[in-house]
Amino acid sequence: KTIPLLGFGTAEYPFGSNFERETILNAIKLGYRHFDSAALYQTEQLLGEAIDDALRLGLIKSRDELFITSKLWCSEAHRDRVVPALQKSLCNMKLEYVDLYLIHWPVSLKPGEIELPVKKKDLLPIDIKSVWEGMEDCQKLGLAKSIGISNFSCKKLQILLGTAKIPPAVNQVEMNPLWHQKKLREFCEEKGIHITAYSPLGARGTLWGTDWVMESDVLKSIARAKGKSVAQIAVDDQMSHFLVRQIAVDDRTSHFSIRQIIVDDQTSHVFD
Repeated sequence: KTIPLLGFGTAEYPFGSNFERETILNAIKLGYRHFDSAALYQTEQLLGEAIDDALRLGLIKSRDELFITSKLWCSEAHRDRVVPALQKSLCNMKLEYVDLYLIHWPVSLKPGEIELPVKKKDLLPIDIKSVWEGMEDCQKLGLAKSIGISNFSCKKLQILLGTAKIPPAVNQVEMNPLWHQKKLREFCEEKGIHITAYSPLGARGTLWGTDWVMESDVLKSIARAKGKSVAQIAVDDQMSHFLVRQIAVDDRTSHFSIRQIIVDDQTSHVFD
């Protein structure tokens, strides 16, 4: 099963506060078929409800038309907790399987509540080998069609690949026109691992985000020249290299015309 090029992210900070299932349903109406969630986001149940609504309304004929991603939170990143964590996520979404299940961060926390920011006293070194064995069990049991990682560096990936029986299909990492992560991208390509880019607009309004992308004078200049928005230029840049997990923004409808934008040789060098 192929991954749709443009995905719809269900993270909205503070997590579990304002996100509505109608937002997801509207995205399905617009044509989105790739939805990205996580235990941390507290949107799995809303995603499941939106899928039920879409089926009932005839917007999709079957769940198989959708590509659903979710993620293992750090407090569950322990060998014996991986499968139960995915089973809980599936229960939240009322699904039999996810298309892609990711280790959210290469970090373990003491088992407990899912929360962010994390407490320093709860941080533990991750046993990548044993946690990945749990992920492999998820795929073998049919709970996840594919498995992968998120926010893994070249070094962490090399450790994982040294013992993995099933290699990760995807590494989901933060990328945008001002941060291409070229070294990591080339490493993943060499190893046959797909890259999914999150926060292509800079994730402003979150703990980790900035306004650098949306307020970039260079991107504004390119957008004016192309008659498009900065958001369209930013997402187009990512789509030219990677899969994009798009954070919901006000001009969602514009994203389906993004591939009509040509970032030509005269402008593409500003992204390198």
